[in-house]
Amino acid sequence: MSAPAVHQAASLLLYYPDQEWPRRLELIAERLRTVRHPAARPLLRFCERAAPIPVLEAAAHYTDVFDRTHRRTLHLTYYTDGDTRRRGGALAALREVYRAAGWEPDPAELPDYLPLVLEFAARCPRAGNKLLRGHRAAVELLRLALEDRGTHYAEVLDAVSATLPGPRPADRAAARRLARTGPPSEHVGLEPFAARPPS
Repeated sequence: MSAPAVHQAASLLLYYPDQEWPRRLELIAERLRTVRHPAARPLLRFCERAAPIPVLEAAAHYTDVFDRTHRRTLHLTYYTDGDTRRRGGALAALREVYRAAGWEPDPAELPDYLPLVLEFAARCPRAGNKLLRGHRAAVELLRLALEDRGTHYAEVLDAVSATLPGPRPADRAAARRLARTGPPSEHVGLEPFAARPPS
């Protein structure tokens, strides 16, 4: 069960760097060294790059990367629904998924907050993986935006993407197409009926 460990580590690394940040990095790196999953490698690289950065500088970088533009928001439904009424329905659906699994996330955060979704995937792998697959387009759009920004946080999204099945979109246009149509689904034995993409 190495993917849940990757999801938990990625979740912790995507929270705001506070005074406990250096110790958090140390503990995560120590745990990741025992994880046998290719996605652990980019997370370890992130920890190594982040470790020497002073906490105040790390916090300022985090704010600059995630809080100053919607292009790099950690709120997944923004990539597919934007600021529309439809997004309210998507957020309510996420809350229902959490409740159905018996998990109550931090009410101070919106349910589409990526660190929260990753924690859910770590605690409830079956339901959590399905949720991540359903938001693959958002993960990929954020990953590409972080790569464009040139931040080491791109390695955290590389790790998350590596835990998802199938090839990842090659570029932003492919990720946007995925956002419009939903993740690919198998139709074996169902032709000519198309399965509805998971939400």
